[in-house]
Amino acid sequence: MSTCNGYQCDISTTQQIISSCSGAFLTSLATTPFDVVKVRLQAQQSQLFASSRCYLLCNGLMDHLCMCEPKYGLSVSSPVRFTGTVDAFAKIARNEGLLSFWNGLSPLLVMSVPLTVMYYTAYDKLKFAFGFRPDSTGLTAIAAPAVAGCIARTASVTVIAPLELIRTKLQSRNNYRYSELLPSIRNAVKQEGVLSLWRGLSPMVLRDVPFSMIYWLGFEQLKAWLLARVEYSYKVPFIAGSISGAVAAAVTIPLDVVKTHMQVELGERLATTGKMSLGSGSMIEVMKKVVRQHGYQGLVAGFVPRVVKVAPACAIMITSYETCKEYFVNYNNSRTLL
Repeated sequence: MSTCNGYQCDISTTQQIISSCSGAFLTSLATTPFDVVKVRLQAQQSQLFASSRCYLLCNGLMDHLCMCEPKYGLSVSSPVRFTGTVDAFAKIARNEGLLSFWNGLSPLLVMSVPLTVMYYTAYDKLKFAFGFRPDSTGLTAIAAPAVAGCIARTASVTVIAPLELIRTKLQSRNNYRYSELLPSIRNAVKQEGVLSLWRGLSPMVLRDVPFSMIYWLGFEQLKAWLLARVEYSYKVPFIAGSISGAVAAAVTIPLDVVKTHMQVELGERLATTGKMSLGSGSMIEVMKKVVRQHGYQGLVAGFVPRVVKVAPACAIMITSYETCKEYFVNYNNSRTLL
């Protein structure tokens, strides 16, 4: 057995990029329907969706604000009321067709692939830099993956935020093209300054950093526990990834609800004024508003589809990533022996 699942893999940068991208497409295809349902359920409690100008969608790797144009996405506004997750799946499929569950997938993939490369590569390098090893115990075993996950997620989201903001701006117009991204960035910097490119970063970081910390800590602990009892196989990262992902999703669901409200209001303001500005207030203010209008149950809206989506998304992504790394390590070792 190679040492890929224990220490930093001896693979090239290209091989690591391939490994980190391998699960992006599968994850998106498998989990987008669950997020469509989650957004619809959350939309029922928010007046922000009333104008149907935008919706928030996630492919299990990152969230995207998408404008509601037939060419690029679906409208979250519907006269049909959903009573739960199963009811939403049935009514959306019956009224809008099965393909509606994957509307908006293209813009997700455009941004999620580079984010995934940065995120997973940075996490791997950071956790080993912090002294993490498969036999680590005590503070190192806990702190290294947690801190590495936080830093990697913050860095990757910060890097991708300007592209996501400009993409959303372009999508608010008809007939936008991705080739317009760079010219739009230059114009935004000239007119509003460099920091304008990071408007809307706070809701992106709001949930992702706590989630990342909980997920990677749980994953590494579960993986070590499983490896002490069974031989390494694809089942180890799959089980560890799904359980830790489900736990992290359950713990951070209130942050997910608040994040949805904040990002959708950002999109609504863009659609009406052409300016990216957050007007919903701080995280605490938004949370109080949700509780005041919908009670404490409002903070767990979309709980079931989020957990059901995140668990397989994490399992697919990490299993593909680690399996590909294992393959490349074995491949490199075999070529060395020749």
